[in-house]
Amino acid sequence: MTIIYFILILGLIIFIHELGHFIFAKKAGVYVYEFAIGMGPKIISKKSKKSETVYSLRLIPLGGFCAMAGEDEEDKNVPKEMHLNNKKWWQRFMVLFAGPMMNFILAFVLLFVYALIFGSYETKPIIGEVVKDSPAYSAGLQTGDKILKIENKNVGSWDSAIIELQFINKDKVKFNVERNNKKVDVIIRPKKKVDKDDNVTYYYGIAQNTKKKYGIISSATFSVNKLISLTNSMTTVIKGLFTGKIGISSMSGPVGIYEVVGSQAKAGISNLIYLTAYLSINVGYMNLIPFPAFDGGRILFLIIEAIRRKRITPKVEATVNNIGFALLILLMIFITGNDILRIIG
Repeated sequence: MTIIYFILILGLIIFIHELGHFIFAKKAGVYVYEFAIGMGPKIISKKSKKSETVYSLRLIPLGGFCAMAGEDEEDKNVPKEMHLNNKKWWQRFMVLFAGPMMNFILAFVLLFVYALIFGSYETKPIIGEVVKDSPAYSAGLQTGDKILKIENKNVGSWDSAIIELQFINKDKVKFNVERNNKKVDVIIRPKKKVDKDDNVTYYYGIAQNTKKKYGIISSATFSVNKLISLTNSMTTVIKGLFTGKIGISSMSGPVGIYEVVGSQAKAGISNLIYLTAYLSINVGYMNLIPFPAFDGGRILFLIIEAIRRKRITPKVEATVNNIGFALLILLMIFITGNDILRIIG
């Protein structure tokens, strides 16, 4: 069943992403050659009777595309007014931005459904439990304390607190918490643990408040807060990659995602819904990074165009995007290789 869940989850995320591009392209009057889910050889292909678009399902379920006229080069067989690069600036921006936007909308809907069915919990960094005789207990942390800062870095959610703690490699860690409307500094000496693979972790002895809430309002509140929280966590992770706090080897590709899907499937449908929302946020966020071949890279060209008040030539943009795509493929090969070695090793 893992392979089925994997295909369904990735298929949904990719479909929603490409659908965003497709809808706004059509609204802008852009000529769309093909709307495809998957990559490689076509399995099913059907041409629309009402328009020029070919809808297809392809063999490899690791991507998709919405092929439009005028993305990189001009097509003399298509009217100029139907080329993407001949549309108004805001129309081109929305066509590019719509893919990631739809991923965030999908994540919100899934988180709302998750909370509505299974209940929501507190997303704020409020300590729900302090384990007796743990480092946190010995330091004086208490249930109900709200974490404001960790090592002088602001913490806005439980997710961001966990991310910050994963980056810290110290014997003493300073927590700034709010207790009874007063700010209190607490110094914790976490227990250092090393597993058989020499991976180092630190044990604090604190847990999140997992008391469930039910209802439409609490579900909507949870969805918004969780969406913001996970997006902020992604920002922290990306910063960690650029500053060297996180190694590229810690990233996961399709093989790693497949393994996670398998483990979450065993825990039940609630975990799969949450995982799908999390992955959708990842796809949306990553596509907004201003790197060539990503939607964010193309949006960056639009921003540069707006500043210069002059368009970048399609040939230059195509060359930069092709280089970026090649680098992206090399990165994916490296990450996938690491995933395979980790699993078999």
